[in-house]
Amino acid sequence: MAKQSWKPGNMIYPLPAVMVSVRDLQGNDNIITVAWTGTVCTNPPMAYISVRPERHSYSMLREAGCFVINLTTKDLAWATDYCGVTSGRDVDKFKRCHLTKAQATEIDAPMIAESPVNIECKITEMKELGSHHMFLAEVVAVHAEDTYMDETGRFLLERANPISYSHGTYYALGEKLGTFGYSVKKKK
Repeated sequence: MAKQSWKPGNMIYPLPAVMVSVRDLQGNDNIITVAWTGTVCTNPPMAYISVRPERHSYSMLREAGCFVINLTTKDLAWATDYCGVTSGRDVDKFKRCHLTKAQATEIDAPMIAESPVNIECKITEMKELGSHHMFLAEVVAVHAEDTYMDETGRFLLERANPISYSHGTYYALGEKLGTFGYSVKKKK
């Protein structure tokens, strides 16, 4: 197989496309779409988001010290894109996208009620890394919509039709290939 050699860059795709909601100290709410997000640690539970300093939400995040990661779905794809390409300086994204605000329980920030999972985060550290600054955060609460629980209480996010992002394109996640450990599971 032949491969091309490219200049250094991030090629870790696909990524989750999430909507991050934040409230500044004056009570103004905003949503920013980010794909630079993920898990940092299990114990304590930690996540991160990376945001460019010129984004409207950047100063809100620094000031508030907290945010909510709202997972996205096929039904939320339009809103996910819209919240990533418009500025909260110019438009109320909750109103324009017909999204419902729900109050977070542990932090002062809005959650997006239509999201199947809302992850409340308190910022513990901010690292200036270059084009993006990374906000490391402790997860202080998680809210999961009971619509996606099975009869045993197991959460089935796949029923919500989650989406991902790769090279400027949103994708619905598809076929189940296996579960954790299936490669070494003993045959019956």
